[in-house]
Amino acid sequence: MPFEEVTEVAYTTAATATGGRSGRVTSADGVVDFELARPGSFSEPKANPETLFAAGYASCFSGALAFMAGKEGVDVSASTVTATVSFGKTDTGFGLAVELVADLPGVEPALAAKLVDLAHEFCPYSKATRGNIDVTARLA
Repeated sequence: MPFEEVTEVAYTTAATATGGRSGRVTSADGVVDFELARPGSFSEPKANPETLFAAGYASCFSGALAFMAGKEGVDVSASTVTATVSFGKTDTGFGLAVELVADLPGVEPALAAKLVDLAHEFCPYSKATRGNIDVTARLA
């Protein structure tokens, strides 16, 4: 898919990390401000880049799903989206993979599958990752 330029900015934010995977991350608006830890850390559980990516992707995909469902006249307000992010070795170093699982209670399976496909085409995170990492989107 060719590069899609943002022609009208609707929102901009920023976050700053210090100390890498065992540091701290803060957002410009102060909403995010916490310590990070490497995955599998034996200390108390803390977020890591994969946790943050999973949270962002699940939220964005859920919004895209609601938008596409609204265009079809379908209520998916009870739906959930889980993004499972895997981090691991690749041929050139390290990489990510994502599995998106959507649960759309009360929506007929064929229509639910169509909505997941439409959301996957529309979601900005899906667009950003397409062709770069392995992402699958499916029904629960």
